[in-house]
Amino acid sequence: MRKLLVAFTLVAALGFMMSAAVPAPSYAGPETSITATVVAQAPAAPEKAAQAKKITKVEANKTITITMFIIIVLITMYIVYWAAKRTKTTADFYAARGAITGTQNGWAIAGDYMSAASFLGIAGLICLYGYDGFMYSVGWLVAYVTVLLIVAEPCRNAGKYTMGDILAFRSSPRPVRAAAAFSTVLVSIFYLTAQMVGAGKLMELLLGIPFRFAISGVGCLMIVYVALGGMIATTWVQIVKAGLLMSGATVLCVLVSAKAGFNPVTFFHDIATSQQIQDWVRIGLLKDAVPQAGFDYGQRFLEPGLLLKDVWDQISLGMALVLGTAGMPHILMRFFTVPTAQEARKSVIIAMFIIGTFYILTTLLGFGSAIHVTPQLSFAVDKGGNMSNMLLAQMLGNEIYPLAGDVLLAFLCAVAFATILAVVSGLVLASAAAISHDIYVSVIKGGKAEQREQVRAARIASICVGACAVVIGILAEGQNVAHLVALAFAVASAGNLPTVVLSLFWRKMSTAGIVAGLVIGVVASIGLVLVSPNMQYPKAIAAGDQKIYTGLEKKQAGGATLTEVETKELARAKASYEKNKNGTSFIFGLDKPLYGLKNPGIVSIPMGFLAAIIFSLLFPSKKEEDAFDELYVRQNTGVGVAEAIGH
Repeated sequence: MRKLLVAFTLVAALGFMMSAAVPAPSYAGPETSITATVVAQAPAAPEKAAQAKKITKVEANKTITITMFIIIVLITMYIVYWAAKRTKTTADFYAARGAITGTQNGWAIAGDYMSAASFLGIAGLICLYGYDGFMYSVGWLVAYVTVLLIVAEPCRNAGKYTMGDILAFRSSPRPVRAAAAFSTVLVSIFYLTAQMVGAGKLMELLLGIPFRFAISGVGCLMIVYVALGGMIATTWVQIVKAGLLMSGATVLCVLVSAKAGFNPVTFFHDIATSQQIQDWVRIGLLKDAVPQAGFDYGQRFLEPGLLLKDVWDQISLGMALVLGTAGMPHILMRFFTVPTAQEARKSVIIAMFIIGTFYILTTLLGFGSAIHVTPQLSFAVDKGGNMSNMLLAQMLGNEIYPLAGDVLLAFLCAVAFATILAVVSGLVLASAAAISHDIYVSVIKGGKAEQREQVRAARIASICVGACAVVIGILAEGQNVAHLVALAFAVASAGNLPTVVLSLFWRKMSTAGIVAGLVIGVVASIGLVLVSPNMQYPKAIAAGDQKIYTGLEKKQAGGATLTEVETKELARAKASYEKNKNGTSFIFGLDKPLYGLKNPGIVSIPMGFLAAIIFSLLFPSKKEEDAFDELYVRQNTGVGVAEAIGH
C-alpha cells in the first residue's frame, strides 16, 4: 500500500507541475469597477504611476516558480519518507509517540495556525479596510492566551489522541465519541474547504494551472503526507513551512520599511496622505460619490468601522477567535505530541511569540500594500485582496532588479503552497483520527482492535477525508467560501470549547451535557451564519448601487460634468442595481439578514455553554461525578499519562 501511494503521489505531482504549461486565463476585471482607472486618475508620483502601468496583475515567472515548487515538494516528500519508516503504531501515527519537544511543537503549532488565509487574507483585509483588518490578527494572537491558561496542560494530561479522548474520560464513550467526531469532522471540513479553494485559486491565478488540477495536486500530496507519515511527517512539514513563511514575510517587511526610511511616523503619514487610499475609502467603502467637505478620508482608513461597522459584531468576532482556537481539533491534537505538560506550556509560549511576530509583520505588509500596490489594484486582481502581498513583492523586487521581483514572487508562491499543504495536512489528520480512532476503533470495534488494524484504519480514513476534500473543493469553485473560516471558529467556540472546558473543570458535567453542548452549539452556529450578513443579499447590493448613482445624477443635475471615471461608475451602478433589485439570498430566499451580525459567537457560544449545563443538570450521572476526582488529579499531575500515550 505504501509503495502504491508513493507512486500515485509522484505521478500526481508530476502532472500537477506539468499542467502549469496551460496558458493563464486572462483577467476581465471585477464587477464593481472603481479599480485601476482610479489608480491612473490619482496624482501619483511619476515613478509610482509608471509602475502602476507595468504591473496590473500577478504574473509569476513559471520557470522560477515551478522550480521552487518542485524543491518544496522534494523536501516534504523526503520528510514523509523519513517519517514513514518511524510510523508503526497508533501512538506514532496520531501523536508522534509523544516525542516532539516543546520548541519543535511550538514551531509546528505556529505552522499549523499561520495559514495562507493569514498571510494572504489578513494582509488583503488591511490593504482594503485598514484598521479593521488588523483586528483579525489581534484576535487570533490573543486566542493563544486562552489556549495557554485553560486547555494546553489539562488536555495534554487527560487526553490521548483526539478531542473525543478528553470528553470520554469519565462519560459514556460511544455517544460522546460519536458527537465529538461529528463536530471535529465538521469544523475540519469548513476550514479545509476554504484552504482547498484558496489553493486552487492561488495556483490558477499565479501559474495558470486549471482549478481542478491544482486542487487535485494539493489533495494527492496531503493524502500521502498524512497516510504515510502521520503526525511525525505532518509536524516536520509544519515546522519547515513556518520557517519559510517567517523568512519570506521578514524579507518583504524589510523592503516595505526601507521605503519609509525605517520611520513609522513617515510610514503612517504616507498612508493618511495617499490619494489612492483616500479615493478608495470615499468611493469604494463609504460610497460618497461627491467628497464631503472637511472629511479626512485618509485618516478614516486608520480608524475602525470600515469593515466591522457594528461594535457588537467586533465583540462577537473577538469571542469566536479567542475561544474558537482553544476548540480547534487540529490544535488540540498537537498537545498530545509532547512528553510532558511542561513541554505543552512551553510549546504554546513559543507559538505565541512566533505567531505574534508574524502578525506584526502581516500588519506592516497590509498597510504597505495599501500604499504601494493601492487598494484599487489589489481589488482589481482579487476582490478579497488576497494577492496584495504578491503584488507588493513583485513591485518592490522589480525596483531592486527585474529578476529580483520574479524570484521574490516565486519564493512567496512556493511558501504559500507549502503553507496550504501544512495546514490541510493537520486538518486531514484531525478528521482521520476522529473517524478511525473515535468511530471505528472505539465505537464500532469497542476498543478491541490490534495496532496494525488501527493504523490501517487511520490511513484509509486519511485517504477518504482527503478525497472528499478534493471533491468538495472542486464543487465549491466559484463560490464565496471566505465565511467558512469564520464558521469553523464559530462552531469550535460554541460546540467544542464549552464541552471540553466543562468536562475538565465541572464535576456535574454528564454525557447528556456533552452531547447537547456539541450538537446545539454546532447547529446554532451554522443556523445563525446562514441567516447572517455573511450570505449574499442582492437587495442590499442594489441599495449601495442606488446610493452611488443617485449621488452622481444629483451632481449632473446641478450642472456639473462627470469625469470619465464617474460616467463609467454611473453606468455600472445602474446596471448592477437593475440586476440585483429583486434578488433574494441563495439559501432561504431572504431579502435581508435575520441575524444582523457577521459572526454568531456572541449568541452561539452562550447557547453551547447553557445547553451543556442544563442537560447535565437534567440528566446527571453519579458515576461520572465520582470519576471527576481521578480526572482532576490526572489533569493537574499527569499521573497515568505515560501509559495512555504508549511510551
